[in-house]
Amino acid sequence: MPVVPPKPPANGHTADPIAPQDPALLRRLLRAKDRMDAASHEAWPVQRLAEVSGVSDAHFARSFRQAFGIPPHRYLLTRRIEQATTLLRDTDLPITEIAFATGWESLGTFGRTFRDITGQSPSAVRLQAQAQARLEPLDKVPACVLKAAQRPDLTTAVSEKRRRQPAGTNPSSTTKEI
Repeated sequence: MPVVPPKPPANGHTADPIAPQDPALLRRLLRAKDRMDAASHEAWPVQRLAEVSGVSDAHFARSFRQAFGIPPHRYLLTRRIEQATTLLRDTDLPITEIAFATGWESLGTFGRTFRDITGQSPSAVRLQAQAQARLEPLDKVPACVLKAAQRPDLTTAVSEKRRRQPAGTNPSSTTKEI
């Protein structure tokens, strides 16, 4: 019986397995990731990140996603939400100041995105952290473990989370899970 090759996905792209990347390219991608970590409050469009890495915009976006598992924009959102959560938990700064300090240009966008990613509003996270601080001191748990446990999960885009159907309903024929 002849072997039939698999059909390409509906989006027209071929599904290539993840190929190992060049170590020099990975170092350049890490350089861009480190810059985002150091200044996540700044705007980091793909063009700026590609310049830091010394590659084209499209190549950077593809390579970053392949190397780290998420697109650069989602990585930046993760860092900003992590920092905002830390500031909400550890400081008494107003939420507006936290939003602007972590790189958001609009309080509304910050609040909506924060709620979409964490499932709670910034003020609810602050109240929960204050209540938890009164109950259990976490001074014996290493900070890296706490950060990893509190890191938001951005394996799906925020806009995809908003489009999710309530339980018990059938998805529309135009909705496609990525």
